[in-house]
Amino acid sequence: MIIKILGSGCKKCVALGENAKAAAKAAGKQAEIVKVTDFAEIAGYGVMSTPGLVIDEKLVSVGKVLTAEEIGKLL
Repeated sequence: MIIKILGSGCKKCVALGENAKAAAKAAGKQAEIVKVTDFAEIAGYGVMSTPGLVIDEKLVSVGKVLTAEEIGKLL
């Protein structure tokens, strides 16, 4: 499973990454967390407001920091 955090590396992006890591661990899933900071690549997902969350190439969240529990439901 590949989880991508789309954003500039701001505080919200870092928090979303940590929550994604915690959610994957709690779900017992092997996940690679990838940080995407290239704005052309981020725009390619149709994201105009960061942070964005992509799970296995499916955009699941834009513009908010989901909790680990919310991310767990998406896994």
